[in-house]
Amino acid sequence: MGFLSRTVVASGLAAAVTFGVRRSLDSSAPGGAERWTRTNHRGEPISLMEGPAVAAGLAASSLVAGSSKFTERLAQAAACAGAAAFGLYDDLEEDTSIRAKGLKGHLGELAKGNLTTGGLKIIGIGASAGVAALIGNSRKKKRGAFDVVLDTVIIAGSANLWNLLDLRPGRALKASVIASAPLLLTGSSAAGSVVGASAAAFPGDLGERDMLGDSGANALGALIGTAFTQRSCRVLRLGGAAGIIYLTLASEKVSFSQVIADNEWLNRIDMFGRRPAMPPVDEPSTDGADGDALT
Repeated sequence: MGFLSRTVVASGLAAAVTFGVRRSLDSSAPGGAERWTRTNHRGEPISLMEGPAVAAGLAASSLVAGSSKFTERLAQAAACAGAAAFGLYDDLEEDTSIRAKGLKGHLGELAKGNLTTGGLKIIGIGASAGVAALIGNSRKKKRGAFDVVLDTVIIAGSANLWNLLDLRPGRALKASVIASAPLLLTGSSAAGSVVGASAAAFPGDLGERDMLGDSGANALGALIGTAFTQRSCRVLRLGGAAGIIYLTLASEKVSFSQVIADNEWLNRIDMFGRRPAMPPVDEPSTDGADGDALT
């Protein structure tokens, strides 16, 4: 199967699995629908079920058609599954009485001996990213331990970065589709997985019925990061790692949402397809709805 065929198959399979899993969760949500429901700023219910549905679509399509090489497909699926699993645990089990936020907050709690769900997510995604990096580099003779560490940073960092983008309806999905373009240029059919899963999730996400949550956003970022490491030279990967680290550190002090709102073109892209924004309300939305719950 050629590159174009794999990309088309990956896109179609990702869309079908994402749609199918999302519909299935509607009829048989583990723990009941209430466990998966949050309240957004409009006072409307919003579901976390989009996240695992997108993750399932990404993992399945990556394993089947994400690359011509089995080790690369396995690495992509492992990165998606690990990021989604630990993200979902944080989505559903987060202790909202602990106000730790961001890498700095959760690492600070770890330094005190407190393992938050966010802290566990950092450790878990780091570990799964390491596994994906090991698998992806296992058949590449010119890559060694340094490359495994570098790729681990990129995969885990990308998973976290996409979670930081998931603060407005459709934003992380739009970023994913945009990121699929350079993936295509590198010859990665994983771009098809990203586009297919995103297309299936857009209606519910932009309509503010569904949200990616940590599970979906982490899975998208992990797949994009993994695909990038597999088809890029060391110089590009070093640049990618530096960019991810910079943006992660900047997010501790700068609001991405404010930067986007202040830029005419970025704001147009961000608002495209979304419902009109509402003025802020007095009561903040719950932390569990930190993805698409805000406008």
